[in-house]
Amino acid sequence: MPGPLTKSATTKPGRPRDDEAEQRILDVTLDHLSRFGYSRMSIDGIAQAAQVSKPTIYRRWPGKEDLAVAAVARLQVSEPPVTGDDTVTALTAILTNFRRSLLRPRGMALLGTVLAEEEHAPRLITLFRERIVSPRRAMLRTVLERAAARGELQPEADLDAAVAMLVGSFYARYLAGQPIKPDWPARVVALVWPGLARTRTKAARARHSARMAGQDI
Repeated sequence: MPGPLTKSATTKPGRPRDDEAEQRILDVTLDHLSRFGYSRMSIDGIAQAAQVSKPTIYRRWPGKEDLAVAAVARLQVSEPPVTGDDTVTALTAILTNFRRSLLRPRGMALLGTVLAEEEHAPRLITLFRERIVSPRRAMLRTVLERAAARGELQPEADLDAAVAMLVGSFYARYLAGQPIKPDWPARVVALVWPGLARTRTKAARARHSARMAGQDI
């Protein structure tokens, strides 16, 4: 998950950052999240396992919630800049990276760990949504807004619903116990895009329906 989402606190002037220690802290945090869950994870335990002091952790992250979100954010694959005017290609590229992030070891399981704490740690969920969920949704919406500005979309196109469908299909597939295969991003975009695009002929709709009818959606 991209660097800007981790929001590590800056070190004091003149104090060199120990990058190796920081990576060790984040690795241990991911391990403790997986094994103990957020509620049982502690800064004391992480400091001891990472062989650092508690002040070393607090210089980088102001609290347990920030540390947990920074650790989960490491599972995200770095996002390449979205360039070009081919909307379908851009949407597929974003979702391909999303798939890679979700399928990394512990990726989906840790998302479940975070969401399970909604009642007990509301700030954790707020940070998770702000730093991890919202940026990717914003990327998809930006691509669609650019397409709308170029006149590619129907005037009544529902961008919020489109973004929810594109992202939500991955969670639905996983929860159903079905594999999220490499072609899934392209398949989802192929299904959603005709419902947004301005130019849709009857023949094009018929070809699309026939193609999708032969696939296991």
